[in-house]
Amino acid sequence: MPAHLREPSATGIGLAVLAGLAALWAGAREARLQMRLIRHGLRTEGVVVDQEHEPGDDCSTPVIEFTDRQGRPVRFRPVATGLGLALGTQVPVVYLPERPASARVFTRKHRRSPIVGLFVGAMIFLGVAAGVVLTR
Repeated sequence: MPAHLREPSATGIGLAVLAGLAALWAGAREARLQMRLIRHGLRTEGVVVDQEHEPGDDCSTPVIEFTDRQGRPVRFRPVATGLGLALGTQVPVVYLPERPASARVFTRKHRRSPIVGLFVGAMIFLGVAAGVVLTR
């Protein structure tokens, strides 16, 4: 087998580390936003008004609409997709008054999914990079 196929490149290891750090940053950012939402967010009810399908994707992404405190309709797509929200389903929503676009579905399942996914992804990328470096 050629040497370039047996030895992982420094570029590959660097990309794995970069992807892991990016996922850690995104997870920390989402966790920080959710802490702000818990402390300062306004709670309301939203309704699933549409389902968006990406070509080649098996899951659909719900579009949720709610009315902010100024009476304006706001639509958003949950961060976590494929969580089984049918059209017409009412869901609890929380948003920052100064940034209604920061809205999140306010259930435990919907709050934890993106954070856990990002941190698990980060650990996988960083673990693979560390494992490759340590077994060289």
